[in-house]
Amino acid sequence: MNEIALTEEKKTAITDTDNLTPARIVEALDAYIIGQKAAKRSVAIAMRNRWRRQQVPEHLRDEIAPKNIILIGPTGVGKTEISRRLAKLADAPFIKVEASKFTEVGYVGRDVESMIRDLTEIAVAMVKAREEEAVGEKALSLAEERVLDALLPPGRTSSPVLDGSIDMVGSGDAGSTREKLRTLLRKGKLDKREVEIEITEKPKGMVMDMFSGTGMEDVGNNFRDMMAAFIPKQTRRRKMTVKEALETMATEEAQRLVDMERVGRSAVSLVENSGIVFLDEIDKVAARSGGKGPDVSREGVQRDLLPIVEGSTVNTKYGPVKTDHILFIAAGAFHICRPSDLIPELQGRFPIRVTLDSLEKEDFIRILTEPQNRLPLQYAALLETEGLSLEFTEDAIEEIAAIAEDVNRRTENIGARRLHTLMERLLEDPLFDGPDVKEKNIFVDAAYVREKLSELKSDEDLSRFIL
Repeated sequence: MNEIALTEEKKTAITDTDNLTPARIVEALDAYIIGQKAAKRSVAIAMRNRWRRQQVPEHLRDEIAPKNIILIGPTGVGKTEISRRLAKLADAPFIKVEASKFTEVGYVGRDVESMIRDLTEIAVAMVKAREEEAVGEKALSLAEERVLDALLPPGRTSSPVLDGSIDMVGSGDAGSTREKLRTLLRKGKLDKREVEIEITEKPKGMVMDMFSGTGMEDVGNNFRDMMAAFIPKQTRRRKMTVKEALETMATEEAQRLVDMERVGRSAVSLVENSGIVFLDEIDKVAARSGGKGPDVSREGVQRDLLPIVEGSTVNTKYGPVKTDHILFIAAGAFHICRPSDLIPELQGRFPIRVTLDSLEKEDFIRILTEPQNRLPLQYAALLETEGLSLEFTEDAIEEIAAIAEDVNRRTENIGARRLHTLMERLLEDPLFDGPDVKEKNIFVDAAYVREKLSELKSDEDLSRFIL
């Protein structure tokens, strides 16, 4: 409990942007990611530079470009996790895209500008959630009135929902009856009563989805928005409990109170100044030396990416979005190519390159024992829901780490992801039998680990297939 409380305290302490110093950013990342100091320092500096840019005189602000980063390393060493945690820490719009999913203009598939539109949608959802939270109290008050109208229709002095069932309201005029109902509603004494309310439904049908195929995302979105403006909103009456009705009405009222035009403007500004795009598998679009055929398409994707990374304007349904100050973090294993195989113009837009370390036994031990979200803690929490207690000894952790290192060396090296596979295999029996077993204490030591995983470890073909 103390550890969790400390984490929350730490998170709360650095939510203020002014306090997001590079040292504190690295400290926060250390709580979830083991090692990779060079990568953490680079992203921390890049994030702090965003704050610094906002403090400089306005005539210099637009001249300061973000220092985009390439993270080089095998899968499972923390490239994606560093970027995702960084965005969460800064409360910034974040999107992960795979460079290999994009196609050159003129080919069927996703165009590179769609990543900025998707990032804008994420920002809109973030801003809208904040706005709805800000008007939550007012929305709840309006929802309460609508539920009371359903409980006590205008002109009546008694509630048809309660008549003949419970005598909690009593007699009197409509005003006093309504106030008595309000008191009962707030105390939760009406939560399980059924009430019929009118709710708004979104238009449905094939017309709204006819352009939503692959490669037609933006046409589909725009067409649906256009049609929604012409199709009248439909309402229907539904029976539900008072508690459900209050929640449904509160959500509906919050959406009505939020100014979506203002949300759109705020989201665009948020994307332009704080957006983070994680471009995974950037090495997959690097042209191999002397290659033919598909390499032409790879270079085409790079050339399409270039103006986005360099700074251009992408049209979205919320308005034009400038990409000049979006932070791009690219990542790739670069096993059979190098960053220098990217086109020179794109290389120049990623001035910072960091090589991440491969993970060894000691790293796996730390991953299993130090992070706030370490795997043994997650599995213990899962099994605790069944009333089971899960405990790992130190030698069990060391044995799991040794097996992970060995299997990674002999088969495919998938880094820390190997631990997920091993843990699932190791705890398969208690996870399956958990609800029915009488022995509620599960004790995992080195002997238990060897018993469950020795066959897989010794049989290389089986390891490749299962682990």
